[in-house]
Amino acid sequence: MTSGSETGSSAHASIRRVAFFGSPAFAVPVLEALHAAFEVVLVVSQPDKPVGRGLRLTPPPVAARAAELGLPLAQPRKLRGNDEFAALLRESGAEVAVTCAYGKLLPQSLLDTLPYGFLNTHTSLLPRWRGAAPIQWALIHGDTVTGTTIMQTDAGMDTGPVLRQEELPIAPHWTALELSAALSEQAARLAVQVVGERPGLTPQPQDHAQATHAPLLTKEDGFVRWNDPATATVNRYRGVAAWPQTTAFLGGVRLKLDGLSVAPSGSGEPGTVLDMSGDTLTVASGEGAVQIRTVQPASKKPQPAAAWAAAQGLRPGSRFDLWEPEPAGH
Repeated sequence: MTSGSETGSSAHASIRRVAFFGSPAFAVPVLEALHAAFEVVLVVSQPDKPVGRGLRLTPPPVAARAAELGLPLAQPRKLRGNDEFAALLRESGAEVAVTCAYGKLLPQSLLDTLPYGFLNTHTSLLPRWRGAAPIQWALIHGDTVTGTTIMQTDAGMDTGPVLRQEELPIAPHWTALELSAALSEQAARLAVQVVGERPGLTPQPQDHAQATHAPLLTKEDGFVRWNDPATATVNRYRGVAAWPQTTAFLGGVRLKLDGLSVAPSGSGEPGTVLDMSGDTLTVASGEGAVQIRTVQPASKKPQPAAAWAAAQGLRPGSRFDLWEPEPAGH
């Protein structure tokens, strides 16, 4: 499904010069697609950051790719009140800017700099899942369809009018890793289409009353809630697969779990080990049960779940710690 009305785009001059704002690997295909279709006159990315045990100063993936492509690159530490950067953007000759996971809010003064303003690629069907983690929260909530929205950026958090949307069905086995890859390809294609047609597209306002929000994940978002239904536990695992990943506790010790799926049968007190046969471990949830393929104790490699459980002396009837989030307001 697509949306975004056109008003005779053939009667309008086409856009040729584009600025691109992005930072993580997700945004690299969007940069590459725009570079192939238009003249990218400026790439803007987050500053280099210390990475790894050696804290080596490392550029974001978009900045690294821009350097490989020989594109002009800026990495301002701040945007608000940065007259030097605003002048650089104006002098680049860009007619429009495209943003994709850039990571900073854009001040209105900057949004007003270019003739066609800023277009944002957002990985949800706005107004659903506004915010920093739409891919993850769509999976955690068990959505079966998501998509990409190209919107005209305003000063709010993903509140601008929509230029185009396209749905993307979510495969039942996808985690945030697979869904991100699919949405990155979709975003790259749609961004090129919308930039090419932008002079003749009429932005359509969002229905703000229908908005839902997708805040940044915290480590606790990856903690298993054994009282939840098995389907909810598996959906949470899918959503946090990239970060913070799935964590359970046994005797107060943290364990990383991987390869979670809904067990074909089984029930019991939440968190109770039901079966250790084969390679997997089956644990009861609030409704149904979850199969776990691998367990990774701290500072150790992942192990087949059943073998790990046997080595720990677990047996059917053993129980994982129950963890629940603090009630709102505490």
